[in-house]
Formats: sequence, C-alpha cells, structure tokens
Amino acid sequence: MQHQITRMRREIDEIPAAVDRLLTHGQADIAAVADVARDLDPTFIVTVARGSSDHVCTYLKYASEIVLGVPVASVGPSIGSVYDSVLKLQNGLCLSVSQSGKSPDILAMASNAGRDGAMTVALTNDAQSPLAKASTYPIDIQAGPELSVAATKTFVTSAVAGLWLLAEWSKDAALLSAIRALPQQLDAATKISWPEVRAAIGENSSLFTLGRGQALAVSNEAALKFKETCQLHAESYSSAEVLHGPVSIVQDGFPVLGFAAADAAETPLSEVADAISAKGAQVFATTDKVKQAVRVDHVRTDHALTDPLSLIVSFYSMVEAFAASRGIDPDAPRHLKKVTETV
Repeated sequence: MQHQITRMRREIDEIPAAVDRLLTHGQADIAAVADVARDLDPTFIVTVARGSSDHVCTYLKYASEIVLGVPVASVGPSIGSVYDSVLKLQNGLCLSVSQSGKSPDILAMASNAGRDGAMTVALTNDAQSPLAKASTYPIDIQAGPELSVAATKTFVTSAVAGLWLLAEWSKDAALLSAIRALPQQLDAATKISWPEVRAAIGENSSLFTLGRGQALAVSNEAALKFKETCQLHAESYSSAEVLHGPVSIVQDGFPVLGFAAADAAETPLSEVADAISAKGAQVFATTDKVKQAVRVDHVRTDHALTDPLSLIVSFYSMVEAFAASRGIDPDAPRHLKKVTETV
C-alpha cells in the first residue's frame, strides 16, 4: 500500500521550482553582493551556521577554495553568543546561513563579525528575519514556506544561492551555465529513490555515509537526515578518513552509502568504496567507477560543483520513503521542532 504523501515529500518535489524561483528573482541581489565581494577581494571567508545550514557551508567551503582560491573556516556561533570574543576579521567576509534567521547564537556571531570588520552576508529564507537585518548584505534564498521539520528545499536553495554568489564573483561562465541548468536536472533527481539502498539498510541500526571534496557536505547532510527522519544512527566520513579507524566497526552486511561527484575525488572515493565492500559491507555509491561496490542511479549535472545538489535531492527522496517504511513520520521527528534557537 502506498504511504500517505508527507509534507517532506511535497517539499522535495518543490525543489526544482524553488531553485527556478531563486534563479528568476535573485539575480540583482546576487550580482550586487558579488560586485562588492570582488572589490573587497577578501583574504578569507568565515561561516556561521548550525545543522543543515552548516553542511551548506561545508559545500561552499570546497567551492570557494576550488573556484576562488579563498580559504574558508567555520566559526562556532558561541564565539559570539557565549564568549563575545573579538576576532581579527578585517578584509574578511562572514557568511551566515540560517533558514529562519532567528537563532540568537547565529545572530550574535553575525553581528560581532560586522563589528569586527568583516563584510557580512546572510543566506536566509526570511528577508525580514533578525539575521537579514543584522547583515549588511542579506540574500533571500526564495525557498518558499518549508513546513516539514526536515530541511530539504532550504538546504538546496541555500547551496545554490551561495554557489551562484561564488560563480558571479569569479565570473565563471561554465559554472554559471551549470547553475542555470539545475531546475530540470533536479526534477529528474526527485524521481530517483534508491530502493536497493533502502532494502540493504533494512533493520540495521547503524551505517556510514561517505563523501570527498564538495560531496562530503551532502554525506554530512545525509547522515543528519538518517538520524532526524529515521531514528537511525549514521556517521559521515570523508572517504580519506574512514579507513583510519572507523572501518573497524564494519561487519558483514554493514550498510555504506558513498556520494561522488564527477571530479578528481571520484576515483579515490570509488577505491575506498570497493575496499570496504571487500570487507563484507553492503556499499553503494553514486559513481560508475566502482568495481565491487554497487553503483546507484544518479543524475549528473553540467559541472562537478553542482553534482552534489542532484545527489542530495535523490537522497531526500530515498530517506523520506525509508522513514515511511519504518512507520516514522518524517514531518515531525521526535524531540525536534522546525526552528531551533540556541544561545
């Protein structure tokens, strides 16, 4: 029997339209901020975020360092909210990411960053939020209302907005073209839900997700969503780290899901996926390069930096269906609420 359509499922299906809306209405804001950032030519970027938004920042860290050569570091929001430290942020850019723009710790760190000399940029789904008002350059991610507790639309639109900013800043024509092509590709990705992965996880209570480079961000996001929507213990690792200790807990049938973009990290991740598979694990990966692990269906985009976005959309489709198969409502995970405000 087909399960009831959840808000999470509806919002996954809305992702292509949300990205199209961002591309349609966000040009002026993105271009204006890119112009200022290009003129400033910051020597570094610091990010401020938690949860799924922090995974967006991990994604943008790799993109910035690959496209712009500008190093990116995460600053704990408590440095502003709890410790009220003064940081040396002159000639730096502070990027805050929050779908609600309401959490006091994110707001405090963003405000302090402006006080301490950084150019402050915010990605938020509420243009009137406290974070938007506290930042010199707010960018509306245009996701529209997101009612399910599990973030899906806001993760993808935040990532696209941030990547678009970097592409405009660097005037990278190939990346800009790839971003424009995303809505149709993401629509195709919503229709992939990896039933073989769901079957392999079955009654297992623990699994690994893997990524490398910009795909590490979606591995992190996937592990969070397994916990959040399925009450399933999942740990995310770089494929460069997993053999340095964590692999010791792998036993026959242990599920592993690897995320690979079509870039220089694809082959190393594939080799690690095959190595773990040889130890008896059930390993799946979004790449044609695996030999022993199992390739899962995936949508390739027009650029390696946009590939992770199609992968996370297919993952969202899978995890929503898996949660339903376990009798869990992904719209209302236990112990959680939509907006978490921490000090």
